[in-house]
Amino acid sequence: MNPPSELEPQLDKSLALKRAFEPILDNLAQVEERICAQARAFDPAVEAYVSYAIQSNGKRLRPALALLAGGATGRILSEHGDLATIVELIHAATLVHDDILDHADMRRGQPTANAKWGNSLAVLLGDCLFAHALRLSSNFDNARMCRRIADAASEVCSGEIIQTQRRFDLSLTVPDYFRILEMKTGALFAVATELGGLLNEASEQTQQGLHAFGLRLGTAYQIYDDCLDLAGDEAKVGKTLGSDLRRGKLTLPVLHLLQTSTESERTRLSGLILEGNEEEVRGLVEQALDRGAVRYAVTTGRRMLTEAQDSLESLESTPYKDSLESLCVTLDAMIAPLAGA
Repeated sequence: MNPPSELEPQLDKSLALKRAFEPILDNLAQVEERICAQARAFDPAVEAYVSYAIQSNGKRLRPALALLAGGATGRILSEHGDLATIVELIHAATLVHDDILDHADMRRGQPTANAKWGNSLAVLLGDCLFAHALRLSSNFDNARMCRRIADAASEVCSGEIIQTQRRFDLSLTVPDYFRILEMKTGALFAVATELGGLLNEASEQTQQGLHAFGLRLGTAYQIYDDCLDLAGDEAKVGKTLGSDLRRGKLTLPVLHLLQTSTESERTRLSGLILEGNEEEVRGLVEQALDRGAVRYAVTTGRRMLTEAQDSLESLESTPYKDSLESLCVTLDAMIAPLAGA
């Protein structure tokens, strides 16, 4: 994959995404208004909580995928705005629940819902967002839309359960890891792109290609996030490196490190992971870098991005297809430098 020359080595993520979103910037602004307006659908006593959870300085990547898939398969309909809103509400719900599971106090520079109001209220807030998203999905005329959205929401939740269940589980395999990633992250990317095509009555082949694109892009995006936890810049990432490891999340670089170690070394590393001593975790992070485990994960993620682009072959050349491909190029430019960290 060769990034365009205008992409600088030190890529500004916000600027790069803005370039990729250029054909849909007006549509995204309308979706942002729709998302923020959803809080008014709740009881006044609940509205402020919902408003806090859905306000964002996030990338709105999932809504963008729904809109771009619509443009790439014909035209962007009002229903694409509905789909974009729904997938972002589901994503917001997962973030609220993730923060509870991770005991996180801050997200994007703001206190998390659980930090502000406690775990009990935050759990219910996440539930409200899930329920509201599914209620909105029932408005589609095509029953398959509602069914696929419900399937994706179920997959996301199941993936989170499996990941939580398997924290500190040293029997976790690489296929297990990818299954979790496809469920907890890939599923929502995939449903956004697939249903973006379905709304335009795209062919089954095209819908399958869009689904594959979203699944691979979402999985590569999570691999990038996992690598960032080991090889990122702490000041830019906003958290201490190795945070996933401290919480018992065995990511691809760590699994590769364990697999490529001798039996005695693997036993020693496993003990360090289970003990979770601060200095020992820092040592594990260094080993993952020094022994090429992060490089291996980066290579895997970049390969998935190439496969994602290949999944769009059935689409005609349009600015919207170009933007979908540009998202792969942008993520590739973000993840590639981590290989040399």
